[in-house]
Amino acid sequence: MRHAVTGQSGVHHGASPSQGGRAAGTVLIVTIWVTLVLAGLVLVFARSMRVAAAVSANQVASLEAESIAAGALQYVVAKITEKIAAESGTSQTSTSQTTDTYEALQVGEGYFWVLQSNLEDDREYRFGLTDEAGKINLNTASLEMLQKLPGMTAELAASIIDWRDTDSDVTAGGAEDEYYLLQPAPYHCKNAPLETVDEILLIKGASEDLLYGEDTNLNGVLDPQENDGDTSEPPDNADGKLDRGFYDYVTVYSTEKNVDGAGNTRININTSSSVSDLQTLLQDTFKEDRALEIMMASGISSNPSFTNILQFYYRSRMTFKEFSQIADKLTTSSETALPGLVNVNTASKEVLMCLPGLEETDVDSLLTYRGSFTAGEEPNSVAWVTEVLDQTKAVGIGSYITVHSNQYSADILALSGNGRAYKRYKAVIDTQESTPRVIHWRDLTHFGWPLDPEIVATLRKGKPLTDAVLSTTKN
Repeated sequence: MRHAVTGQSGVHHGASPSQGGRAAGTVLIVTIWVTLVLAGLVLVFARSMRVAAAVSANQVASLEAESIAAGALQYVVAKITEKIAAESGTSQTSTSQTTDTYEALQVGEGYFWVLQSNLEDDREYRFGLTDEAGKINLNTASLEMLQKLPGMTAELAASIIDWRDTDSDVTAGGAEDEYYLLQPAPYHCKNAPLETVDEILLIKGASEDLLYGEDTNLNGVLDPQENDGDTSEPPDNADGKLDRGFYDYVTVYSTEKNVDGAGNTRININTSSSVSDLQTLLQDTFKEDRALEIMMASGISSNPSFTNILQFYYRSRMTFKEFSQIADKLTTSSETALPGLVNVNTASKEVLMCLPGLEETDVDSLLTYRGSFTAGEEPNSVAWVTEVLDQTKAVGIGSYITVHSNQYSADILALSGNGRAYKRYKAVIDTQESTPRVIHWRDLTHFGWPLDPEIVATLRKGKPLTDAVLSTTKN
């Protein structure tokens, strides 16, 4: 019997179980990747937002610090104006009663300081204005005076003379165009006065090491990194003392009008036309007979030639008390402005040591005598140096000294309230006119934070600056 072989009655057209699993897995993988990409984009976007928020916050903090610095400048100008009014008698407050505060003054949520180099102690911060007349003026000092500056070299001193003079004659060791035009980036010798102290870095023989010394942040204090040898910048000798260079001892701003404390033109005792004016002054100040004695002793009527008013003092045989009464009313110069005179009432020991003919014992004696002055009641003439120095030395420095100051510098440090940003500027204010004016404004922020880092750290934590934190600035 023959059997017929029959096949399946239909054909199955659906996917197999293995094929369906692969399709579902593909969808899952794609979904996972899309989720990961989206999550990454969210993270990147969130990070970008955080960065943008941080940048915005820093920009706001920077603007806040900038505004605080501007306000600090106005505060300084106001304080100077107040001091001038007190000294001139137009204010009811005397200079001895005024107390100027320049440390951690709060403006809004931020703070500002006015730094001042402590030339007597490199372990303690000092705050306040700096008298530019208490420094050596680079534009007027003699070669001998420049060479006596701490850290100064003979080459640089000679080159300063050549840089500021108007001729092309080379001082021994100095430089004129022949040197500067051969530099990789050639330029001319200026042959004109320096306009800023830092301009000295353009002069042959100058360097930041000579100018700033180890004090790379210009705060006048020996910081840890400035006393660790070559461990960190700057390289130093790790001797426990701050090598300041000569930056703190020099200026280009000191000048004064040739007038007395009341603003009246002084009597030039070197001109014959002023003999009658001097006689009138002496008669109004002393008795007529005494005035005649002074005129006769000084020989001014026949030969009015004096190096400075201290020489006139010794020739006239006046008493110290008599000379003190008229000294500020006298001059030996016909110039209307007297640049570069050193204020012997405020100059540091290092600056006084630069004056011609003085030895360290002389300077120490001047400082000791000066220490007896009452604050706000310092002598109004240079007569007092004759009580300390002998005649030769007193006359020797008489042409280089004054007791008046007309330019003050302020090292302004401003910090935002959240500690995110700070700004630092140096301002120089001239007080010769009725209204003080800013004649120099320089950004010092790139020199770095000059006070204790704990101050910034405290504000960044959202904490206030307490007396305990601020005490760190006193070391």
